[in-house]
Amino acid sequence: MKKTLCMFAFLVAALLPGMLLAQDLSSIETAIIASDPVAEVLPALNSGNTAWMLTATVLVLFMTLPGLALFYGGLVRSQNVLSVLMHCFAIACLASVLWVVLLYTLSFAPGTCGWIGGLEHLGLKGITTASMQEDFPETIFIMFQMTFAIITPGLIVGSFVERMKFSAILLFTALWLVLVYAPVTYWVWGGGWLAEMGVIDLAGGIVVHATAGISALLLAKMLGPRDGFPKKLHIPHHPAMVMIGASMLWVGWFGFNAGSQLAANGNAGMTILVTHISAAVASLTWMTIEWKVNGKPGLVGIVTGMVAGLATITPASGHVGPLGAVCLGVLAGIVCYFGCGIVKHKLKIDDSLDVFAVHGVGGIMGTILVVVFGLPAFGGLGDFEMLPQLGVQLTALGVVILWSAVATFIIVLLCKCTTGLRVSVEVEHTGLDQSEHGETAYQFE
Repeated sequence: MKKTLCMFAFLVAALLPGMLLAQDLSSIETAIIASDPVAEVLPALNSGNTAWMLTATVLVLFMTLPGLALFYGGLVRSQNVLSVLMHCFAIACLASVLWVVLLYTLSFAPGTCGWIGGLEHLGLKGITTASMQEDFPETIFIMFQMTFAIITPGLIVGSFVERMKFSAILLFTALWLVLVYAPVTYWVWGGGWLAEMGVIDLAGGIVVHATAGISALLLAKMLGPRDGFPKKLHIPHHPAMVMIGASMLWVGWFGFNAGSQLAANGNAGMTILVTHISAAVASLTWMTIEWKVNGKPGLVGIVTGMVAGLATITPASGHVGPLGAVCLGVLAGIVCYFGCGIVKHKLKIDDSLDVFAVHGVGGIMGTILVVVFGLPAFGGLGDFEMLPQLGVQLTALGVVILWSAVATFIIVLLCKCTTGLRVSVEVEHTGLDQSEHGETAYQFE
């Protein structure tokens, strides 16, 4: 008995200081939280979501470098392939710097109105390793959104290949990002007036594809066609390069769409699934039409159909199910295929690599049809009422299309007055690789 009492006394003597210390620390922690309410609501870092967002960020950058660069590079003539690669690479660098200095704060910092973000994060001021977005570091969110700012003006490259001055491209890109991309991003994703209306655009049918598509169409019209258009159309010099680049776009698009869920969860899984289905169905649809029209299925055609399917599913990918993805894929293959012919042969606009017909038309179509295929009747996940939501989607598209067109018109005029827009006819015939950059991709004896 004495031994038991002695052991009990010993344990109490040993544990009591620790218990008292823990109680003191708990009291101190409670006092800190009471004096600083922010400490109480700081989100805990989710390592799974953090890892997924890091991966998604890399995937979206992979879409531009080298995906889009190779896709576009293979579609032009051999004497212009390096110029296209240079355009994509330089735009990636320029957009990255502008994003850090100005564009991020204009796109995502809280604003005093619903039209543009504030300047509190100018030069990423106030962003530290402790800054959080949802439950992962804000630095990752900054990088993830930066990759969208990189690829969006990169898409426009397809409208002016083989004839636009490099200096004009840089000036146009910088002004376009500030005047078009940043405001629209804030309206839709940054808490602006369209976000308050409840617009649906998970990954950029409005922010990316509608803005780039409309601007590409207007720029191509103001720039003028390549010599000999439309009677003389230049065939792609390297279809294999086109396919390789397109495949990289397909893979990268999983980060583009599913990464926009900002979490590694069931919604991201469904987004990846419907993205893939739409791309596959649109590819087969485009191939079938081309086979019927031309007598042979082409490699360039099937991969272009894939891009159309991806652009169309992008805004709707967070709300549709597999059946909706199939429907959108079929429509993307049909509408975008015939859209290419309308732009080139009816409107006679040399949108060289079909930016508007594929990205613009696809993104706009997906933005509208999400109100149909996002309904539970089509296996969708939407909890909205069809007609009111349709009004919101059409309002958003109307304003963004008008804003993009007017701003692009002004930017093109500024470029024309400063750097000039076009290279000479002689340079156009010989190619931009040597004349603009002093290099050639292919050496001929």
